[in-house]
Amino acid sequence: MATERAPLRLGSKAPDFEADTSNGPIKFHDFIGDNWTVLFSHPDDFTPVCTTELGAFAKLEPEFSKRGVKLIGLSANDTSSHKAWIKDIDEVNDSKLTFPIIADPTRQISLLYDMIDHQDATNVDAKGIAFTIRSVFIIDPKKTIRLILQYPASTGRNTAEVLRVIDSLQTGDKHRVTTPINWTPGQDVIVHPSVSNEEAATLFPKFKTIKPYLRTTPLSAE
Repeated sequence: MATERAPLRLGSKAPDFEADTSNGPIKFHDFIGDNWTVLFSHPDDFTPVCTTELGAFAKLEPEFSKRGVKLIGLSANDTSSHKAWIKDIDEVNDSKLTFPIIADPTRQISLLYDMIDHQDATNVDAKGIAFTIRSVFIIDPKKTIRLILQYPASTGRNTAEVLRVIDSLQTGDKHRVTTPINWTPGQDVIVHPSVSNEEAATLFPKFKTIKPYLRTTPLSAE
């Protein structure tokens, strides 16, 4: 059962809940543990866009795992439906999906995380209950929500972008930097405004000032 709903923002604590999944029952905060976690919702099982998305996440799971990130999906069906659907997902995408998919037929968790479709009033199940949109939550080991993305049901997500944001957040947390537009690992980063030039000279010996408010630096190889 989900706990009471609260408005979620970046910096909010991710609400805890208990749920059945394709891998068995979970308590969400226990599932997260000391890991980063990506929670992402799907409107329904056995639907075309969702099938491609889950296969793509399954194929990228080793890359997420390298970064200490756990994946968990959600769809508005029960676990028996999820397990049957996973067979289709793996067949269509030549994947091996192992992460759990949350069962949310009553939308209790979808309501808790504000993942319900308010744009398309026809996007409902046979009982008239609204389906979810395609939401993505990146949650850090402190259970803090660091990113929220929302897509309409008609548009598939970009898994590479989710992975890129993980790289940006983890790099920023570790090095006191921010990342520019379209940044990917290995490219120059931006020195955080809270870091003085004197401190930057020690932390980032190769930093350069483009404007007083824009200082860039390469990061040393790990």
